[in-house]
Amino acid sequence: MRVTIVLSTSSGGVGRHVRSVVDRLPELGVHPHVIAPAATGDKFGFSMPQHAETAGGSRLLDPRDAVFTPVEIYTRPRPRQDLSALIELRKLLAGADVVHAHGFRAAALTGLALGRRRPGRTPLVATWHNAVLGSMPRRALLSGLERLAARRADVTLGASSDLVGRALALGAEDARLAPVAAPALPPSEKGREQMRAELGVGDRPVVLAVGRLAPQKDYDTLLAAVARWGHRHPQPAVLVAGDGPEMDRLRRDAENARIDIRFLGRRDDIADLLAAADVYVITSRWEARALVVQEAMRAGVPVVATAVGGLPELVDDDGILVPAGSAAAVSDAVVTLLDDDDLRRELAQRGRERSAHWPDEDATAEQLAGIYAELARVQPV
Repeated sequence: MRVTIVLSTSSGGVGRHVRSVVDRLPELGVHPHVIAPAATGDKFGFSMPQHAETAGGSRLLDPRDAVFTPVEIYTRPRPRQDLSALIELRKLLAGADVVHAHGFRAAALTGLALGRRRPGRTPLVATWHNAVLGSMPRRALLSGLERLAARRADVTLGASSDLVGRALALGAEDARLAPVAAPALPPSEKGREQMRAELGVGDRPVVLAVGRLAPQKDYDTLLAAVARWGHRHPQPAVLVAGDGPEMDRLRRDAENARIDIRFLGRRDDIADLLAAADVYVITSRWEARALVVQEAMRAGVPVVATAVGGLPELVDDDGILVPAGSAAAVSDAVVTLLDDDDLRRELAQRGRERSAHWPDEDATAEQLAGIYAELARVQPV
């Protein structure tokens, strides 16, 4: 079965998810062809060196029966580039048994390329990973693309239940929940004591946040929460791992307000950081099933999370949920955990137990292969 996978610019969770799925599909009888921007192909290893190009610009992936073709599909509307991408997609999608687009921008362009749902049209699966956020004008502009993506797809998959509800409200024919599994982290190489020594935190409790420094993550609320426990002794060591467009501003704001928080930049040792942490905190305005929260709970780090998007169904009562934008609630939740060793241990254990029942990467790929087979009317391997 030939499945063409389309995604737009990605630097994080969506690209990691697609990479994971593509690695597993050949063993399930699915031969994937990945279409994505060149930079996304390079970042997630879809592309190969120039000498491996085939006629037409497609490049062979490693030992499997898959190819990669670069097409510039952006996460925001760019009329001229979008028209060019649409023309390329119409040519490249020919011959696929099923097309799977990730993100509503990629889904909208792919839906335009394939045309309206009708007998004989190549089936389209669309996975929605994110909600449309930002100003009212931006949401109004992009809601039309959401509606187009919902109505052109044969099956819409939502990474969280609120995305499924949104797709149905916009006219999706068939919308289903499809949780995205976090890749399994390797065991910590350094262990708790060595990592804490390298971080220089001494006997201070460690509060960890991981994620892109972008408006959606609302690190301003975290800064305000940290400012509220400045009187504590020992003072918690608050560490933020990640980079992004707000890095310089957040560092400047923290320095000006004399807030004790360290921005570590991009890190590849998340397992070691989690081993050193006492509490994990996420203050996002919206998330689906945040991969870093899955990783924290698997590692047995108690979680404080905003009650937005898919986080309540992910965390439930095995962490502490707080209102978005409430520095007081974040501060109180973190302090509660730091002051109560028994509660911290209990939530750590409950997080491990809860995460043991989540679908893993193999189950995620198997679910998708089953959907492809359903739409293409063939039997999966």
